[in-house]
Amino acid sequence: MTMLMEYHNAVLLSESVDGLSIQPNGIYVDVTFGGGGHSKEILKQLGSEGKLFAFDQDPDAQRNEIDDDRFVLIPENFRYIKRFLRFYGVKKVDGVLADLGVSSHQFDEAERGFSTRFDAKLDMRMNQKDGLSGYKIVNFYEEEKLGNVLFNYGELRNAKAIASKIVLAREDDKITTSFQLKEVLKQFLPQAKEHKILAQIFQAIRIEVNQELEVLKEFLLQIPELLTDEGRLSVISYHSLEDRLVKRFIQNGLFEGEPEKDFYGNVELPLKKVGKLIIPDSVEIKRNNRARSAKLRIATKR
Repeated sequence: MTMLMEYHNAVLLSESVDGLSIQPNGIYVDVTFGGGGHSKEILKQLGSEGKLFAFDQDPDAQRNEIDDDRFVLIPENFRYIKRFLRFYGVKKVDGVLADLGVSSHQFDEAERGFSTRFDAKLDMRMNQKDGLSGYKIVNFYEEEKLGNVLFNYGELRNAKAIASKIVLAREDDKITTSFQLKEVLKQFLPQAKEHKILAQIFQAIRIEVNQELEVLKEFLLQIPELLTDEGRLSVISYHSLEDRLVKRFIQNGLFEGEPEKDFYGNVELPLKKVGKLIIPDSVEIKRNNRARSAKLRIATKR
């Protein structure tokens, strides 16, 4: 198969793979295959009896499949991790790595509609077979629902006003491209903050299109049962909404509230934090701008 050489620069490559504490003959999963950077690094550390499974629902990423007998690429959303691993007879794994968010390739391919830089159709689907797109959200969501998406996923204080403006504008003509949306919302985009606010708006729509937070929750809930004793979880996130879920789940085994205590006041938690939060150094950020917001958290099965 033809490799897409510039698909994606793997962020926190050595740190995230080292966090898995790889056993040469273990079974590992890279749930966000992308350009294969993390997978290739894992394979370097695996022995002849080791096995690596990878997930990616994006056909562009699937073109990067690695030719290695120890490697299997599963073309599905990682929210179904347990189901598809069982198809291969795997019930337990020694480590799972997730590099969340949108790949550099997806941002750089104009027609995918992820980036504010290009005048492209409002798509934003990671799986292009999915029915829900950015276009449908912008043009057909009711005003209140649209406002909730912008507030909850874009953390925009004026989400209601932005939603109202979109709904008013689409009555005259459908909003089909990123630049049309930008033009509709120009009153909310002061020059000094234009890029930041647009990024928040696009992030909100993209998260809704791909159900990113629901997918992350479903994935994390499967991890304790999937990991072997002392198995490792290594997760890189890029915005506070993702990182908050990962942090809370590692700390409490829950996404909200506090875990229940037993009769003696003890709490039984499925995971244990390994080390401190890891962020990229200035050298990596200079080399790869996408790394600037990355946060790596590592945990082990108790």
